[in-house]
Amino acid sequence: VPGQNYSMVTEFILVGFSNFPRHLLPAFFLLYLLMYLFTLLGNLLIMATVWSERSLHTPMYLFLCALSTSEILFTVAVTPRMLVDMLFTHRTITWMACASQMFFSFTFGFTHSFLLMIMGYDRYVAICHPLRYNVLMSPRGCAHLVSWFWVGGSVLGIMLTLIVFHLTFCGSNVIHHFACHVLSLLKLACGKETSSVTLAVILVCVSALMGCLFLIVLSYIFIVAAILQIPSAEGRHKTFSTCVSHLTVVIVHYGFASIIYLKPKGPHSMDSNTLMATTYTVFTPFLSPIIFSLRNKELKNAIKKSFQRKFSPLSS
Repeated sequence: VPGQNYSMVTEFILVGFSNFPRHLLPAFFLLYLLMYLFTLLGNLLIMATVWSERSLHTPMYLFLCALSTSEILFTVAVTPRMLVDMLFTHRTITWMACASQMFFSFTFGFTHSFLLMIMGYDRYVAICHPLRYNVLMSPRGCAHLVSWFWVGGSVLGIMLTLIVFHLTFCGSNVIHHFACHVLSLLKLACGKETSSVTLAVILVCVSALMGCLFLIVLSYIFIVAAILQIPSAEGRHKTFSTCVSHLTVVIVHYGFASIIYLKPKGPHSMDSNTLMATTYTVFTPFLSPIIFSLRNKELKNAIKKSFQRKFSPLSS
């Protein structure tokens, strides 16, 4: 408003779980801490197994290692801060720390979606064009793809973070979230540019994520068509089983994202919104290593073999 003075915001307050009953916070803290630690250990176990087993030195498992790395870094960017804020009443975060957290969550979130997309393409080539697999998915080419996805995620992350923090934040500095979530933060911005920046952020995020989902769905349409042409039921089951873990993770990833971002507007309490947000930031990364470890037979056997070598007594 012309002629009105505003106090400029230099730090933010994360509401997070502060509205929850105090006696419930230790239980939530312990639950999310265990899920966080399991996420880290599960993904590190997958990476160590792929590294040590030569039979897993294939493009699919290179992408899986990159996916595990992105999940570890995403959870490290968000979850520790959430856990600390559960224990203390001082929940402020500086302007720079908030911008850094947003950049890292954008970067690793976009990279995660890009990697899920290329893993779908990998399954498409393996099933629909098996004779050309070694040409189309060469180790060198796949390493370049992974590098470009990290670069692309970083470019999108820094671009969105810069246009958001280019805005002026004045008046209230209370973020109704446990992290520097972009939509919650944009509600605090003032000025004529706010609505156009909000629209630009939504368009970039939706275009990138829905573009990846479209290509994944397209890959699986061709995969299903190829599998239906296999004459034996055993052959169809064996071929489809190579896709189950990836397809399950895609459904979980986009399913929880849809629950949060596409839910109808209504009289939802802040507490229920906070719990729903943790399904994407904590629960989805927690499920991913479980799904890949249990549903991927080759990886499960490699993990089992690795444990037997390390902990079983040596036979004569």
